[in-house]
Amino acid sequence: MMMNTTLEQLRGLKLNGMAAGLQEQLTQAGMTAMSFEERLALLVDREVYFRNDKRQARLLKEARLKYPQASIEDLDTRPGRGLERKALMSLALGDWIDSGHSVLITGPTGAGKSWLGCALAQYACRRGHSALYQRVPRLAEELRIRHGNGTFGKWLLQLAKTDVLLLDDWGMTGLDSQTRADLLEIIDDRAASKATIITSQLPIEHWHAWVGDATIADAILDRVMQRNHRFTLTGESLRQKPKTQQKGDQSGPIVTAAPTI
Repeated sequence: MMMNTTLEQLRGLKLNGMAAGLQEQLTQAGMTAMSFEERLALLVDREVYFRNDKRQARLLKEARLKYPQASIEDLDTRPGRGLERKALMSLALGDWIDSGHSVLITGPTGAGKSWLGCALAQYACRRGHSALYQRVPRLAEELRIRHGNGTFGKWLLQLAKTDVLLLDDWGMTGLDSQTRADLLEIIDDRAASKATIITSQLPIEHWHAWVGDATIADAILDRVMQRNHRFTLTGESLRQKPKTQQKGDQSGPIVTAAPTI
């Protein structure tokens, strides 16, 4: 009875990890051989891991990644991809997030740019950082809605506090004057303090022309290029492709599984 009360009190204090750990200890005969200090240390350790796991799950949900399952451990770094594992791991395990660096990922369609960006953002969440995925072609509509309902200022502050912002498909569609100005505000708020990942089919040397306005383009690229890491992916598309149907086969195209990138 006393132990049931203790469990209820732990849950009431939101020490759910300790409560789960205590329940497990009550069913494990070997625990009786441990000292009070050892059992307490295990309970505290369980609570710490419980909170970390819960925080990671929340950060990943809030990031809204296009590929939440992408991970740096599964990236394909075979020769010909333009992606060296040593360089990637050096970046992922380094201080690029705390130092507010940019990661610029370019390459042809299907090369794995978005997957790599999501893998880096996912690993950031696993390390306790906040992240947010935004697809640039849809950003203009998002900004128009927020200007219209009066939430743009609040959203801008939220973006400024996000540790890692992933801007996917940069340079795919043209920018109107309002989106161009808003993009400068987003980039300016993050410059040298928060990390930004940009993926693009457009080579970096063409970004200035894509922005359109020379003055704003200078300002955006100056901030993005201050401290950056570049990955230029190469090789054939890794997206699903139908195999060639054999003559007389009426079963429809056979689709191969998309490789892990």
